[in-house]
Amino acid sequence: MPKQRQALGQYGERIAERRLAEAGMTVLARNWRCGDGEIDIVALDGEALVVCEVKTRREGGWAHPMAGVPPAKADRLRRLAEAWVLRHGGAPPGGVRIDVVGVVLPERGAPVVEHVRGAA
Repeated sequence: MPKQRQALGQYGERIAERRLAEAGMTVLARNWRCGDGEIDIVALDGEALVVCEVKTRREGGWAHPMAGVPPAKADRLRRLAEAWVLRHGGAPPGGVRIDVVGVVLPERGAPVVEHVRGAA
């Protein structure tokens, strides 16, 4: 991945992490990897485990960030969530949820952040 694109993604993940914390979630991990891929953010929302995919785009770019999670990506996120649960002692009492945070970076002004709970 080109460095500029990677930096954009990392910036969006930091914004998303802040937004999740502001919403009362506890971030457990960022960029957790296993053989099936990577989870951008793993967090707890009360008793629910949240696997969060972050999509960052520049305003006027390719497509809205939420378009970056097609069905195949959603399937992979479910497999990654299962891998996390298996490696960390099982699902919490609140179960597991997959969220998507879309970050749009305008040329000027603050980023626009959209958090969709239970997106996949």
